[in-house]
Amino acid sequence: MTAVRQDAWSADDDLMLAEVTLRHIREGSTQLAAFEEVGERIGRTSAACGFRWNSCVRKRHEEGIQLAKQQRQKRNYLRKQSFANVPQVSGIASAEAGEEAGRAMGADDITIEAIIRFLKSWKGHYQELNRHVKTLEKELKEKDEEIFELRVKAEKLSREVNSAQTDYRTVNDDYKTLIQIMDRARKLATLGEEEEVKPRFKMDANGNLERIE
Repeated sequence: MTAVRQDAWSADDDLMLAEVTLRHIREGSTQLAAFEEVGERIGRTSAACGFRWNSCVRKRHEEGIQLAKQQRQKRNYLRKQSFANVPQVSGIASAEAGEEAGRAMGADDITIEAIIRFLKSWKGHYQELNRHVKTLEKELKEKDEEIFELRVKAEKLSREVNSAQTDYRTVNDDYKTLIQIMDRARKLATLGEEEEVKPRFKMDANGNLERIE
């Protein structure tokens, strides 16, 4: 049973919730299944995960949600296209298989062995298409993971930039304060010099200057 946690959500918890939920959307699963998976992994209830997603995390990943929906539609389209190119054969006695084999060999030459060979050839074609679909799905999954990693790096860099800006503002404020202190000290020093008593002089009978105390 999943333990009920009471502590606050961390940035890593939010990222895991976003990653798993977007993956379920891409794969055509439900958000409820995503919440249950996240709850098992971080020790929270699925209801808590759903509330966190709808109240906070979802707003920060609107673009990711739209992209996941587009990828899900593309995946479904590729799957439908692949199966649309495969003949729907329900057995050796399939009417379509017999018709194709008849056109290829002539209606009088149709045999069980010929039909089997024909079906085997289509089986090989189907397997080839299936491998192609799996390759495309693998590439799509790798691209999805790459996009998610880039999004995580972008969020990390954004936090670092915000931190650097905060540090810069702090240093700049300290610098301005220091300049103000130096200006006040300089003014006080100048004022003290002006207040000093200036010496007075007088000229004696011989034309020499004599200081007056």
